[in-house]
Amino acid sequence: MTFHHHAAVTLLFAGLVAGTTGAEPTNSTKAPELPPLTPEAEQTVQELRSSLPAGSEPIAMLDSILEGRRLGPEDGWFKLATSQTRFPWASIAEKYDADGDANITQQEIGGETGDFARLDRNGDRLLTDADFNWSEHSLTRTPGFQLFFAADADANGKVTSEELTALLTRLDADHRGYVALDELKDAFQQPATSNTTPPADAPSRSTLILGLKRQEIGSLQPGPAVGDVAPDFTLNSVDGQPVNLASVVGQQPVVLIFGNFTCGPFRSQSGNVEKLYQRYKDRAKIFLIYVREAHPSDGWWMTSNVRVGIDLPQPATDADRHAVASTCRRHFGFDQLDLPFLVDHVDDRLGAAYSGMPNRLYLIDREGRVAFKSGRGPFGFKPRELEQALVLLLNQ
Repeated sequence: MTFHHHAAVTLLFAGLVAGTTGAEPTNSTKAPELPPLTPEAEQTVQELRSSLPAGSEPIAMLDSILEGRRLGPEDGWFKLATSQTRFPWASIAEKYDADGDANITQQEIGGETGDFARLDRNGDRLLTDADFNWSEHSLTRTPGFQLFFAADADANGKVTSEELTALLTRLDADHRGYVALDELKDAFQQPATSNTTPPADAPSRSTLILGLKRQEIGSLQPGPAVGDVAPDFTLNSVDGQPVNLASVVGQQPVVLIFGNFTCGPFRSQSGNVEKLYQRYKDRAKIFLIYVREAHPSDGWWMTSNVRVGIDLPQPATDADRHAVASTCRRHFGFDQLDLPFLVDHVDDRLGAAYSGMPNRLYLIDREGRVAFKSGRGPFGFKPRELEQALVLLLNQ
């Protein structure tokens, strides 16, 4: 079976090579000659270098783009902008591991049984450092990852029983009414990391440089760090209702989820976002914040978006962005929930301030300070990692 085309959406930056490793060519492999930049891109490079601090995240990204690097999880700002949390394993073990055996039981940590199960990622009924290891990036192409994208036919981040049945039918090449072990193993093999052929829609360096300036591939600001006071804001929801952060801080923990419709990795997480909301909507204030498009038709467009009918230009007005956000909400089925769906202004004031483009996660405590900040999307966008911090904050 050929790997389902929707998986290409999730490769984003890492899709420039197979395997999303970001590895450099070996010494025996001569790097291909890079095509020249367009005059507009050359001018943009000079503008960015003169306006951005040396050693900053966007300068690191600019350097990686100019070097022709593959923009994997170890390149550019992805290596710098990793997740931050108030709840690393060392502090949790010090607080809860009463007998010092490097394991934490349900009795030692207390809290609700369901919460403990969400912390216990490997299901061994103990919390260990392994449950707090988030080094694997969110686009790692595990067999489960590949199966999900092979089945998610409508690219809405949720696999239904009908989609699974259709996938099994496709895998059953002999029409025997079942799928054998070897067929599944063959269909979802770990991809070879030696393939250096870029996809047909791989962006040029000039496209990436212009996208960097427009903040389509990420904010030019780093966003608040753990311990910082979260920047206040007032935004309207898709339904036109204003929401002010300061007015809700203090009641419950606040979760901010930044994303946009043309970002395939964000779409793939919509099921996780919905389940996070359903689990904690009575114990936390959860807001989805719609930001600048990552892959508009007039920027770094993606054939995988076009295949699923998502082909739109970058919104030019607040009204345009609200319209796209409304379409996105319907696509995810979020219009059937009471999940507040806020929309950033077209000048990207909030997405820039929180470094929320193309997608990112924040947890804010009752004092209005950041308790968790995910790495930059797409590689660092891990709802389960945020959930871990939320559970531990609630447990306090």
